[in-house]
Formats: sequence, C-alpha cells, structure tokens
Amino acid sequence: MRRICTAAVLSLLLAGCTVGPKYQRPPLQPPTDFYAERQISTSSEADLAWWDLFKDPVLQSLIREALKNNYDLQVALARVEQERALAGVTRSEYFPQVGYGASISGQRAPFPFVASHTYYSYNLNTIWEIDLFGRIRRLNEAQRAVYFASEEAKRDVRLLVLAEVAQGYFQLRALDADLEISRRTVKSFQDTLDIFQRKFEGGAASGLEVARARAALANVAAAIPDLKRQIVAQEAALNLLLGRNPGAIDRGAALEDQFDPPDVPTGLPSQLLERRPDVRQAEETLMAANANVGVAKANFFPTISLTGLLGGVSPQLSELTAGGKAWSLAGNLAGPLFTAGRLKNEYRAALAQRDQARIAFEKTVTQAFGEVSSSLSAHQELAKAYENELISVGAYRESVQLSSVRYDSGLASYLEIIDAEIQMYPVELSAIIYDLGRKVALVNLYRALGGSWNLNDSQWISATSAPAKSPNP
Repeated sequence: MRRICTAAVLSLLLAGCTVGPKYQRPPLQPPTDFYAERQISTSSEADLAWWDLFKDPVLQSLIREALKNNYDLQVALARVEQERALAGVTRSEYFPQVGYGASISGQRAPFPFVASHTYYSYNLNTIWEIDLFGRIRRLNEAQRAVYFASEEAKRDVRLLVLAEVAQGYFQLRALDADLEISRRTVKSFQDTLDIFQRKFEGGAASGLEVARARAALANVAAAIPDLKRQIVAQEAALNLLLGRNPGAIDRGAALEDQFDPPDVPTGLPSQLLERRPDVRQAEETLMAANANVGVAKANFFPTISLTGLLGGVSPQLSELTAGGKAWSLAGNLAGPLFTAGRLKNEYRAALAQRDQARIAFEKTVTQAFGEVSSSLSAHQELAKAYENELISVGAYRESVQLSSVRYDSGLASYLEIIDAEIQMYPVELSAIIYDLGRKVALVNLYRALGGSWNLNDSQWISATSAPAKSPNP
C-alpha cells in the first residue's frame, strides 16, 4: 500500500507535463460595421426572445409544436446525449479500472496412486495508466469540445427550425393572399363578362368586348388551381417541420399584419462571434482538433501503468476465503520503438485536420458577417420596394375607379375598365411578393444574428409549454 501511495503521489507531481499545443483562437478581423448598416448600435434584434418578434399567436403555437416534435431537432438532441455519454467514457480513463475473475480447474493424472486435484480461485484486478505526458488529458479535452460542439449544433438546429417555421408560415399566408386576390379578380371579371354577354345578346356590345372579358377571366381563373396546389404543398412542408402528418394548418393574422419593425438594430459585429451557435460550434470543433494534435504527439512517448491483483487459491471451496491469499503489484512501461512512420503520419494527419478546422472556423465567421449584411440589406431594400408597390396598387385602383366613372358618363368603353383591372392584378401580386420578401429577410436576419442567443435551455423548454402571447395593441 505504501508503494501504491508513493506511485500515486509521483503521478500527481508529474501530471503537469502535457504535450501538444494549447488552444488559441485564430486572429480575426471583424468589420467595423455591417455592409448595409449606417449606424453602429450596441443593441441587437437577436436580444429579443422569439415570441417578442413573432407576435401572431397562431405562429407562436406552430413554433412551439415544432420545438417539441421536429425530427431534425430530436436527432440533434439525441446526438448531444451521445456525445455527453462518450465524454463520460473518456473521463473514466482518469481512474483505475477494477475487475474481477474466478475459475475452477481440475486435473487427473494417468498414473495409479496419483490423486486428482481440483482448484478454486478468485481475484480482484486493477489497472491504472499514469497520465505522465497528458494523453488522457488531451483525449478528455477533445471529447469535451466535441460534446460542446454538439450542444451548439443543437442550438443551431433549434434556431433553424424556428426560422423555417416562421418563413413557411409567411409563405403560406402570402399564398392565401394571392388566392384571395385571384378570387376577387375572377369575380370582378365574371361580372364584367356577364354584362358584356347580356349587352352582346341585346346588340349593344361587340364580340370583341365579350372575347376580351372571357380571356381576362380565364387567365386569372387558371391561376387559382395552381395556387391551391401550392398551398397544399406548403402545408405539407410545414407539417413535416412540425413532425405531424399532412393536414390543414391554422391561420392567424394576415401577412400584411405580421409584426415587422421598421428599424432593426444589429449590434456590434464583434458580438456575432459569441452569439451565433454555428460559429461557436466551429470553434469547438477547432478546439477538439487542436487537442487531438496533443494526443497524436503524446503517442510518441511511453505509457506507464500500474497493475495489481488480490485473490485466493484453494483446493477446497469452503477454505477459499480462509487461506491461500495471493497478491501482486507491478509497474509497466510500454512505448514505441519502430512503427514504420505510423506515429509520425498520424501526427501529420492531426495537424492537417486542425488546419482544416481552423479554415472552416474562419470561413464560418466570414460567412456570418456576410449573411447579416445581405439579410439586413434585403430587409431594408424590400421594404422600400413594398412601399413603392403599394403606391402603384393605389394608383391602379384609382385608375379602375376613374375608368368606371368615365364609363358611367359615356366617355369611355368598358374595355378601359377591363384594361385597368388586368394591369392592377399583377401589381397586387407583386406587392405581396415584396411584403413576403421583407418578412422572410427579417427572419433570415434574426437567425443570422443568432436570435434568442441569451435564452438558456430551460427557457427554451418552458417556452414550448407556455400559452401563446397576444400581439401588443
């Protein structure tokens, strides 16, 4: 026991010798400002909890359902549990491994007057590797980083699911608006066709007016079945995100009534490195690769381990624990002598993997800055386009009204009204496209900024069971 304690003390004294490089974050140069941002702000849209950005109670309910049942998110959660368990496996190498054994053996001699013998034995055995050069420490460092990377991957999947549900819901409401405009236009064209048909039958209208009215009606009516098809497909896509079978999706506020702040603060570019889960995941992956370099380097050095055994041997089962005690204690030293370049090439491979992880991390950071800039620009510019398109829609509606007044006054034919309505229809659809685009850009920007970055796991879980919050008046 004294020798065991001495060896343990020596191992602790030598534990500070850890080979391999210590991790240092690669030098990064964040931009002083995002490309489309004119003013630097310390606050960020990502500071808002997701339910404060998506105020539609129906949308909130769909997001909560997706956070509970989405398949990709469930896989990510299972992967976290796997990496947590593997971290426990690696951590166990710090401690002695204790096992047991037992045996029964017998022999019978082929000679007369020689007795047969039966022996019973049992033992407790242990082996403990002294982590002299830090191989086990580096293994644990690498596995912890892999575990933390899986946690960040889970957060990234969670944010992605949230964004996809919001975008899918906005696209569904845009299709609903397109269908409503198409049906309203079909009704207007049908009324026009009925008028011309009656006038044509009474000799007060020409066949040209009837043909123009019929063509306008058929053109718009053809869009309705396709819109219905797109709605069914969009509902199916949303149901997959929700982890449920195909079916109807509840509707809440119209697309134009969805919350969309005019000014979206982005925060400082340097804050993005700590808020985006994919950036943090890439850095944890780099940490793991850096630790694996230390593991590969430690393999060049010998391993020292202690083995011990305590047990008993007896020819009588009843006397097995009374006598015949046996014990052993040994120190083992093992190291490479000639490996034909295997260890050297493993070390070179670890260095190359670390370089790949570093490049991937730098690319992820650069991509994050670009995504924020492009999403911010899209939200700003599409908002301007939407405002201009609304002006165009208002002008065309006024044109239809003026054409009706001129027709009632006998100053114009009804074809002028048809032409005005035909021109107004695609402009109304374009306004919906711009409105959808800016709201999708807002969702993309929220995700690019690492939205809800300050919520911990318990807050995310509690949010999935909370009732939907009503929009602010």
